[in-house]
Amino acid sequence: MNKIIIDNRSDLEEACVLSLVAVVMSKGRISNSGKQYCYLTVLTIHNKQYQVATELNKCSDRFIINKHDL
Repeated sequence: MNKIIIDNRSDLEEACVLSLVAVVMSKGRISNSGKQYCYLTVLTIHNKQYQVATELNKCSDRFIINKHDL
């Protein structure tokens, strides 16, 4: 089983960040020929948009959360 690493670079609290990661994970591994969670997802929380980017490492999945400034 892979580890999950969450890198919160946004102004969101941990509970909100976990919710965003859960949404991405619920869609399954849909990028990189089914090996990786979606490369980049943009979601809205409190009328602000946030990006959830993913990276696939040998033994972990990394989720990077940033505020999406237009």
